[in-house]
Amino acid sequence: MDYRVGCDAHKHFSQFAVLDQAGRLLGQHRIDHDPGAIRGFLEKFPGGTPVALESVGNWYWIADEIEAAGCRPLLTHAAKAKVMMGNVNKTDKLGARGLAQLLHLGSLPSVWLPPAEVRDERELPRTRMAFAAWRTAVKNRIHASLAKYALITRDHSDIFAGGGRAWLEQAVTQLPAETRRCVTQELGLLDTLQEHIRQLEKRIRQRTDHTPGLQLLKTLPGVGDILALVIDREIGSIDRFGTPGQLASYAGVVPQVRSSAGKTHFGHLRKPACQYLKWAFIEAANVIVLHHRHPAWRTKYVTQIYRRVARRKGHAIAVGAVAHHLAEAAFWVLKRAEPYRPPASQQASPKPASGRA
Repeated sequence: MDYRVGCDAHKHFSQFAVLDQAGRLLGQHRIDHDPGAIRGFLEKFPGGTPVALESVGNWYWIADEIEAAGCRPLLTHAAKAKVMMGNVNKTDKLGARGLAQLLHLGSLPSVWLPPAEVRDERELPRTRMAFAAWRTAVKNRIHASLAKYALITRDHSDIFAGGGRAWLEQAVTQLPAETRRCVTQELGLLDTLQEHIRQLEKRIRQRTDHTPGLQLLKTLPGVGDILALVIDREIGSIDRFGTPGQLASYAGVVPQVRSSAGKTHFGHLRKPACQYLKWAFIEAANVIVLHHRHPAWRTKYVTQIYRRVARRKGHAIAVGAVAHHLAEAAFWVLKRAEPYRPPASQQASPKPASGRA
């Protein structure tokens, strides 16, 4: 007999609903989150039995348990599933049964479930991003403390490295006692964060050196070790995208479109997207913008995109246009297993440097 199983997961327990092949409810089961409990419950079902699982925060280990039991986890788009179930009330039993029914009807709004290895390696760049955000927050606190007492330097663009760090340590001695104590602790935390970031980046480089796909992604303009790993692990399998436009849409680097009565309006970049992937392509685009005046970058196709769009639409939209190009280029790089090559007809010929970029 075939079964369809819905799982409404929570922090300490999961509610399971089981339907038979005719869609009849066979039972509701609450399984506490004890080690091996979910696996033990699901092992009585035939191998390959589909289990609908909402994409809640703790789904990684639940998916591992489902796979260990020989069943097939199907990660569900929670917001879409809620609308499709159409329940007026919200209970654990209704949620689990609704997922099982959508699965039985073949209308479950499922999303891609990355393999266990990909899920694990995603933590490298995501943790590095979190540490970098904390590092920025600590630096901002130190800048604010110095500004309160008019301790500012124009001789150093970065007060946390080189000669700027020496100036900073001298400036700290001029702060009042308690403020000085706080800033000293913040500097210690900053150094610790920086060391952890270096260790993560070292591991990321080790991973990128041994993966052909990552080496191909590094041929994209503006993409280095860290961004390559983010893009590769967030995309997962390129085969799940049929066109480059689908990848760009998934990454959120396409504008919202509203069209009515023959009038079309293009808005901001899409918010519903893979935020890590969106960040990676935007970061790569910003690297290009940062160097677009450099002689080595002036004739590049990506630079032409930025300049052309920036003249008509402004800087922000131009950055989005470059990110859109990079997303579509990443699709072809991975699909064809070939390094990035700009359109030959669009690559400008080198010109002598002039007084104006």
